[in-house]
Amino acid sequence: MKRLMLLSIVMFLAIVTHAQIGKKASWKFTAKKIKTGLYELHLTAEVQDGWNIYSQWTPKGGPQPTVITFEPDTNILLGGKAKEVGRMRIKHEEVFGVDVHYFIDKIDFVQVIKLKTVKPDFIKGKVSYMTCDDTQCITDEMEFKIALK
Repeated sequence: MKRLMLLSIVMFLAIVTHAQIGKKASWKFTAKKIKTGLYELHLTAEVQDGWNIYSQWTPKGGPQPTVITFEPDTNILLGGKAKEVGRMRIKHEEVFGVDVHYFIDKIDFVQVIKLKTVKPDFIKGKVSYMTCDDTQCITDEMEFKIALK
């Protein structure tokens, strides 16, 4: 009984602590039609002051890179990996032993997609990422559903 009570207290504290930390990046997901059957998806993160978000190209051994995944759809072809539009910074971090690639303020991940014969109304997926400041890091995921107009 004491173990169950202790476990309940620990879980409660973990939930309260996580709720206080909160998300350090806010996301906006949009689509821009380039021409018939061709779209640019914009997954834009605005990062709170004092925090950063890591590139998709962060080397192995470093912090968690941003990873964008799309739900499989036979009518959608991805045009490679998303481009990163923003001011990338590179800094050697002793704690990881690698040069980390990161962004502050804002980053726009731009993914080109091509539609096959059937036009879906939307595309779904998720972005997994890590934000850090000078003392802590938070990993998070954000699901998205982008309308294709």
